Amino acid sequence: MSRSPTIHVLQHDPAEGPGGVAEWAAARGIPLRAAHLYRGDAAPAPAADDWLVVLGGGMSANDGAAHPWLHAERALIRESVDAGRRVLGICLGSQLLAQVLGAGVTRNAETEIGWLPVRKTAEGRGVALFAGFADPAEVFHWHGDTFDTPPGAIRVAGSDGCANQAFVHGTRVVGVQFHPEMTQATARALVAAEGCGWVDGGRFVQPAAEVLRDEGRFGRMRGWLGSLLDALAAAPGG
Repeated sequence: MSRSPTIHVLQHDPAEGPGGVAEWAAARGIPLRAAHLYRGDAAPAPAADDWLVVLGGGMSANDGAAHPWLHAERALIRESVDAGRRVLGICLGSQLLAQVLGAGVTRNAETEIGWLPVRKTAEGRGVALFAGFADPAEVFHWHGDTFDTPPGAIRVAGSDGCANQAFVHGTRVVGVQFHPEMTQATARALVAAEGCGWVDGGRFVQPAAEVLRDEGRFGRMRGWLGSLLDALAAAPGG
């Protein structure tokens, strides 16, 4: 009997769990294992057909001096990309992935918190991995930094507040600045842990009540995440 692939998750904060990724995996009987390198967990050793999902966190991708475990994460991302595994980077995870692929990470001109639309680029409309996403798609944001699009990658989407919202590199590597994995429960945990007041307002910052108001938003986004993960699961190597 062939071994089922495992989804290895790198988590950076107890409040920012795998959410919709875990729901998708459970519905398909796919094992999911979370590692917390920031609190001393060993880095996972994925097998050939395993996945790597790198979640968000409050630290910057440039904070390696303060958080030396980020170097181990980048090494694991590099190894996974080189091995042809399926890799999904979300928020901080997308920034670490972009760095591994040769791009920079900087402070964005705007902070984005809450439900804001992303729109596909002309190239992004032809990317099969994102075919299940609406255009525009209202998605959940919680970030102040941004990545440059890596060399050789396709910039899939942007928003009014952040030009680089998603990229694909090859057929199995995806970075998204927004949070498609967020459920209403994980959003409540994030708001409880962080609040929405860690920035002084801003054009693209919503209050906590608005962030949590509509469960339907989470349901729609869960559907788009499922389409992305299904497409990744079917993606050929290369």
